[in-house]
Amino acid sequence: MGKELIFQTMRHEQTDRVPWVPFAGIHSGKLAGYTAEEILKDGQKLYESLMEVAKVYGPDGMPIMFDLQLEAEIMGCELLWAEDNPPAVDSHPLEGEAKGIPCRCKIPKETDGRIPVMLEAMTKLKASVGDDIALYGLICGPFTLASHLRGTEIFLDMLMDEQYVRELVNFCAEVAMKMSDYYIEAGMDVIAVVDPLVSQIAPESFESMLSEAFTDVFDYIRNKNRFSSFFVCGNATPQLDVMCKTNPDSIAIDENVDFKAGKDISDKYNIAVSGNIPLTTVMLHGETKDNLKYVVELLDSIEDKRNMIVSPGCDMPYDVPLENTIACSQAVKNTEQARELIKGYEGPDLSDIVIELPDYDKLEKPFIEVFTLDSVQCAACTYMMAAAKKAKDLFGDKIEIVEYKYTERENVVRCQKMGITNLPTMCINGVIKHVSIIPDSEELRKEIEELF
Repeated sequence: MGKELIFQTMRHEQTDRVPWVPFAGIHSGKLAGYTAEEILKDGQKLYESLMEVAKVYGPDGMPIMFDLQLEAEIMGCELLWAEDNPPAVDSHPLEGEAKGIPCRCKIPKETDGRIPVMLEAMTKLKASVGDDIALYGLICGPFTLASHLRGTEIFLDMLMDEQYVRELVNFCAEVAMKMSDYYIEAGMDVIAVVDPLVSQIAPESFESMLSEAFTDVFDYIRNKNRFSSFFVCGNATPQLDVMCKTNPDSIAIDENVDFKAGKDISDKYNIAVSGNIPLTTVMLHGETKDNLKYVVELLDSIEDKRNMIVSPGCDMPYDVPLENTIACSQAVKNTEQARELIKGYEGPDLSDIVIELPDYDKLEKPFIEVFTLDSVQCAACTYMMAAAKKAKDLFGDKIEIVEYKYTERENVVRCQKMGITNLPTMCINGVIKHVSIIPDSEELRKEIEELF
C-alpha cells in the first residue's frame, strides 16, 4: 500500500491519503543503537537500522541514507567523522592551483569507497520490505559535489569563469548518472538528487551554468524507468521555478520554504513536492503535540493534496525523540484523531530562555556571526561557515567569527531576536548580510575591510 501511494503521487494521480516519508538517515542508527559512523561504514548495521525505521515509523517511502560525502571521499576529499552526524568534507582536491576537471577514470566504480556498504544495505532492505515501501537511493547532486571538489572558490568561479563551472558540474552530472546506475541495479524505486548548495546561488546562475546538467540527470533516471526527486535544503524559494524546469518527478523542500507557496509553483509543472516538518524546533526540541500540530496544520493548509508528500524538511537529527516521529506518522495516517488530541494546544513556550545580544555599537573588531542548522550536518551551512573561516584565515586576530547552531534551543531564540528567518545566514557586526547566498571570498573581504 505505501509503495503504491508513493508511485501514484509520483505519477501525479489522486491518492486515498497523503504519503509519509521519514528522512531518517543517521537517525536510523539511533534506533538500532549504532553511531552515525558505524552505520555509514557497515552495510549490515545500516540494514538493521533501516529495518527499525520500517518497523517503528511505518513509512510509505524511506531513504537509505543522506550521505553527500560518499562520492566526494572516493574522489579525494578528506572527511571529518562524527558519532551523531554525517561526515563533513574537510579538504578539496581541486582547490587553488589544482583547479581543473577530474579525469573520467575518477568516476566512482561500484567497488570503490563506501559504495559497497550502501549496496549491501539496499539489496537486503529491498528483499525485506521492497514490496511494501518505496525505497529512495540518494546521490550527491552535481553542484554540491562540484563544491566539495573545488571548495568555496567555486562561488568566485561563478563570477569569473562560468565555462569552468559548467564543465565541472557536467562532469559531476556524469558521476550522478553512474551512481544512479548502481542504486537502480540494487533495486531503488526513487533516485533522489540531493543538492543543498543550489539554495545558495541565484536562479540566474542556476539557469546559465547548472540547468542543463540537472536536466540530463533527471532525463537519465526517467529513461531507466525510475522516479526522481530533487532535494534542496535551505531557502530554495527563489530557485523553485528553475528547479521544476529541470523536470524531476518531485522536489523536496525544508522549513525555509513556505510549503503552500512552494506547492503552488510545483503544481504549475505537475511535479510532486515533499516536506517540510521543521527539523529542530519541532522534531528535535518539540513535544509530541508540536509534531501532531505541525503536520495537521500542514495538511489543512493544502486544498488539493495531489502531488503532496509529508516528510521532515531534510535528514533528521540523530537525537530526534522516537515519539515525535511516531506522532508525525500518526498525524498523516490518522489526521482526525490527531486533530482531537491537539485541541486547545497553542505550541511550545521558549520564554524561559534569555539571550543577551552583543552591543554591536561597541565592538572592538569586526564580528562575523554565522547562523546555521549545523555546519557538520548541513552542506549549505558547511560552506557558509567555510567562507567565514576563510576570512578568519586572511584577517587573523583582526576579526572574530562564531557559529550559532539551530540545533541548540538557545539559538532558536537568538534567531528570533536577530530577525533571522532563513538558514544559513551570515551577519557582520549585527547586520544581516548574506541570507542563503554564500558570499565569494572577494566580496566578503571587501565587506570586512570597510569596517577597519
